[in-house]
Amino acid sequence: MDTLIFAKMLFALYAVVILLGGFMAVLARDLVRAMVGLVLTMFGVAGLYLVMNAPFIALMQLLIYIGAVVVLIFFAIMLTRAPAGAEERQSRSARQTVLALLGGIAPAVMLALICIKVPQVSIGSPAEVGIQQLGRGLMQDYILAFELISVVLLVAMAGAVVLAWERRKAR
Repeated sequence: MDTLIFAKMLFALYAVVILLGGFMAVLARDLVRAMVGLVLTMFGVAGLYLVMNAPFIALMQLLIYIGAVVVLIFFAIMLTRAPAGAEERQSRSARQTVLALLGGIAPAVMLALICIKVPQVSIGSPAEVGIQQLGRGLMQDYILAFELISVVLLVAMAGAVVLAWERRKAR
């Protein structure tokens, strides 16, 4: 099989996985199921990085987003969850569903039209960057961004613990 056809088939597969995960995350009524949709979407994005021959970025997608961010979100959901039986089921009207779909589809259609009508200038193949060179660049030039991300994650987790602690004290 031609590698270009195989790459297009893999792209289509991962695009479907991303769309299914996205719809699952948006349409799920339970937060845990929505998070599973988010995980599925992130796995699809990691697969797209593999198709683009960027295994290091795919691994970072798996480790950072699925391994850290999703686990943090999961803990936040579990710590701040309301007691069993306290949930109120809210039903969506047909009008709300249609408006939500239109609100999601409208930007996608606008972006697609722009991409079709305005051709992009091709820049050729990007330069190969080794993992050591990439690591040096990230740990020297962008170290502040990595430190700020870790602080944001720490504050989010601490906030979830404080919220859970306050709810338990209020009972």
